[in-house]
Amino acid sequence: MTNIDKRRRKVVQTGGALGIAGLAGCISSPGDGGGNGDGTSTSGDGTKTSSSGGESDTNVGMVYATGGLGDNSFNDMAHAGIKKAKRKLGVKYQNAEPGSPSDVENLQRQFAQSQNPDYELVCCIGFVQTNSLLKNAQQFPDQNFMLVDSVAEKKNGDLVKNVANYVFKEHQGSFQVGHLAGLLTQQNFSAGGGKTKSGRKVVGFVGGEEVPLIKKFEAGYKAGVARASEDIEIRTAYVGAFNDPVAGKEAALSMYDNGADIIYHAAGGSGTGVFKAAQEKGRYAIGVDSDQSKAKGTAKFSDVILASMVKHVNEAVFRSTKHVVNGNFKGGSVNTLGLKDGGIETVYGADLGSKIPDDVKSKIKKSRKAIVDGKIDVPTKVKN
Repeated sequence: MTNIDKRRRKVVQTGGALGIAGLAGCISSPGDGGGNGDGTSTSGDGTKTSSSGGESDTNVGMVYATGGLGDNSFNDMAHAGIKKAKRKLGVKYQNAEPGSPSDVENLQRQFAQSQNPDYELVCCIGFVQTNSLLKNAQQFPDQNFMLVDSVAEKKNGDLVKNVANYVFKEHQGSFQVGHLAGLLTQQNFSAGGGKTKSGRKVVGFVGGEEVPLIKKFEAGYKAGVARASEDIEIRTAYVGAFNDPVAGKEAALSMYDNGADIIYHAAGGSGTGVFKAAQEKGRYAIGVDSDQSKAKGTAKFSDVILASMVKHVNEAVFRSTKHVVNGNFKGGSVNTLGLKDGGIETVYGADLGSKIPDDVKSKIKKSRKAIVDGKIDVPTKVKN
């Protein structure tokens, strides 16, 4: 189907030609000179959007998870993927940052309705977008969508034909960092800005929202800790949001005050508070989604970040965009990325990685191989 045919189909479906006028105030246009002075604009409902030019006829709309860009974690990894696509494939893209989950459906629809430019792909970042996408993808069957961290599935179990789904084996990577935390809490380890507390074997987990996806992180982490020793105490807290570093810090401070040596967070922007608490208490933390010992907003905490469980959302965005550019986009598919496929990996901290004992690293390497080989079956649900 040509772009002209696609645009005509959109006009019929929406009952009129919305075009770029329907996007006014929500998604900025390349070179429009508007916005906040940082390449972004903010609509009346608090939704933040931005744009970037390119050298290709392919346009991509990016709808991020709540919490927005600048989280140094999940959203920023997705942003890195589309920036790579711009650099390597010459695509153009527009960013849209929902102020709340209620904004998601409208932003997806605006990209799908746009005629100038016409978006060949709409990337929906985060599980919170699933229900909205189920509606929009079926209303716009000729629009390509990709979804991260969930599967667009109809009530009868059929996959929506114009959605490429990308899910990750977060539990596998979480097992790895749990194993690391479990091994180090049993040692008198001191490096950088922290140290383990002699005589105690306690670690922690701080989650954002208590939803099935984040419970996968918790399940894998606890299994990894248990791999090191069944005698280690694990403290858990959920702060209820992915963009509340104050709550993240409070939860972490409570754990450190109660003996935790190391805390792993799966809390998006709230995790920044965990790093602040670790630095304040002279303990350690483990990052998530990106290498947070190097990320722009969290590198200042690198002296207490032992490692990060990197989730390559960037590759999901880049691969789906590349498929569209090459004309081989496959909707109605589920792409699962884990340790074996390079979708998940454990990255040691930039400052502390060289200080972690070799025998610990050797055990982490062995457990990784055992997971890849199927000898360790990492749970996805927390045991009661």
